[in-house]
Amino acid sequence: MKSIRISQFLEDHGHDLLLTLIAGSQGLTRTVDSSRIQKPGLALAGFTEHLHPRRVQVFGNTEISYLATLAEDAQRSSLAKLFSEEDLACVVVTKALDVPRALVDACEAAGLALMKTPLLSSEFIQRVQNFLEDALTESSSLHGVLMDVFGVGILLLGKSGIGKSEIALDLVMRGQRLVADDIVDVTRRKGAVYGAGNPVIKHHMEIRGLGIINIKDLFGVSAVREQKKIELVIELQEWDPHQEYDRLGVEDKHLQIVGVDIPLSVVPVRPGRNMATIVEVAARNQLLKLQGHHSAREFAERLNRAIAQGAMRRTLGEEVE
Repeated sequence: MKSIRISQFLEDHGHDLLLTLIAGSQGLTRTVDSSRIQKPGLALAGFTEHLHPRRVQVFGNTEISYLATLAEDAQRSSLAKLFSEEDLACVVVTKALDVPRALVDACEAAGLALMKTPLLSSEFIQRVQNFLEDALTESSSLHGVLMDVFGVGILLLGKSGIGKSEIALDLVMRGQRLVADDIVDVTRRKGAVYGAGNPVIKHHMEIRGLGIINIKDLFGVSAVREQKKIELVIELQEWDPHQEYDRLGVEDKHLQIVGVDIPLSVVPVRPGRNMATIVEVAARNQLLKLQGHHSAREFAERLNRAIAQGAMRRTLGEEVE
């Protein structure tokens, strides 16, 4: 299971967590492995049965107000019990609330990072969950081309020089959208795989004989996308006359990317084949499958019924004779 250090909360600038470290710097080396957070109101009152380890503990107005109703000795006793129950991740006080001295001392004693944010609890929880989902997601990089074709995210794979970029350029000329060329950064989120262009070469494409071109500058902003869910993988292979290729498409193949099975089609490439058209048809066919229509299987079923009916008529004819 992937985890991140608490110190990365302070290093992040993309989610505007607006965190400041107040105490417990030794706790910055602790880790968190869940995008879920907790508000420990009940735990402060002594009900710690459902306190989970390695989760961010958010102290909002309810928690701070409750502590203010207790005498200082009672505050320290409650916090000591809370922080001794489980291996907690860190503590965040929201809404720029005044941090009780007892909370600062308890975090220092427990080696627990105590941070503060001016955000309301609801806003901070939403942002920190987004941050954790992005940080904890499984990711990788692939050599290929990712296109948005009729709204279907299609990943083109194949050895170098087989023509992936040329096919992608032809698709862009037809009004389809480029997501990434050459390097595709993939991440898994909520059971799906999303691809995006590497920040260094985003919106660029290498065409042998022309060099590097900028698709966004040449064709406009409507010709590119920042990211896309990958729904179909097309593996391009050089045509081999001695190899059997699938001619019916009844059996579905899959390729596993960051632990998720993605539908796979293996398409042979040879001179004379209009690959851009084939990719567009593959996208339309995938849309039909997503709507519950599997053309190849429906054809096979009709064919099997016709064969069975023909065999039955022959049998009945023999019995009449």
